[in-house]
Amino acid sequence: MSALDLVALQGFLQLSGVKVDGELTAELISGGRSNLTYAVRDSATHWVLRRPPTAGLTPSAHDVAREYRVADGLQGTGVPVAETVVLCEDESVLGAPFSLVRHVDGVVIRSQEQLDAHPSGAIEACLDSLVDVIVDLHAVDYQACGLGDFGRPDGFLERQIKLWARQWRHMELAAGDDIRALHGWLTDNTPAQRYSSIVHGDYRIDNVIVDAENIGRIAAVVDWELSTLGDPLTDVALMCAYRNPAMDLVLGFPAAWTSPRLADGEQIAQRYAERSGRDLSDWNFYLALAYFKLAVIAAGIDYRYRAGAGEGAGFDTAGHSVAPFIAAGLSATQGVTV
Repeated sequence: MSALDLVALQGFLQLSGVKVDGELTAELISGGRSNLTYAVRDSATHWVLRRPPTAGLTPSAHDVAREYRVADGLQGTGVPVAETVVLCEDESVLGAPFSLVRHVDGVVIRSQEQLDAHPSGAIEACLDSLVDVIVDLHAVDYQACGLGDFGRPDGFLERQIKLWARQWRHMELAAGDDIRALHGWLTDNTPAQRYSSIVHGDYRIDNVIVDAENIGRIAAVVDWELSTLGDPLTDVALMCAYRNPAMDLVLGFPAAWTSPRLADGEQIAQRYAERSGRDLSDWNFYLALAYFKLAVIAAGIDYRYRAGAGEGAGFDTAGHSVAPFIAAGLSATQGVTV
């Protein structure tokens, strides 16, 4: 059942020059913690519509215009993204801004069970492609594709440390010795930023669509809500930190990206360095920052759960991942990867 006003949507599409064959239908395909995602069809075409939730909006989140803009800028760059169709920022049409892109055929591999349906060679090819795509994204000339004002790359690392420390304080959580030590080390050891690029901000296997018959081919990168201009090595470090088994506690199930059948974070980072030519000499800082961020995110999920504002997979177990993430961050400060 759809909560969309399909008559209003069809009228808007026709006024925008989007060809519509027959009546529209829509089906909610994702209505979780992020934007609402609908499959929209007419008799000939399949689109995907994204709009903010109907309640529980938070400042700076749920920015469908931002998602659309980066995907639009990446058209023709070689980075696989859905074909953009139209963006509507006029809330009078559907009650909220929304974006529309062409549907991309393929599957999303979220669980270890789904990953285990594939042979080792296919899984290795998928991982190689994941690294290749993030290398290609970081190589895009963001000025040339119209994204020069998409973020502020200068001072990005310092702002990230302050942002996640502020999030922790906002939840009024007690700052134990370990989280204080990790935050203090990050503040005192922030390296000079050598690279600037578009960063995805949440890159791992379940944020891409792969070819159902060949998972080594990535059909599209999705979920660009956290994208900006910044330090590309933060993308790579977070991608590697997500491999930590504690992520299963955050998600509430054995995740594909934590599977032991995939290369470990150190191997992924090395592949990225070889293919991008980027220097990872400050890798311990980037990995520690990634774990600091994950600890705060997990604590936030647990905070909402304890306040009665969250339910579903991961909400009741996320709190158990906070200590392992902080410990992994502290290990990274000593040059030890977990």
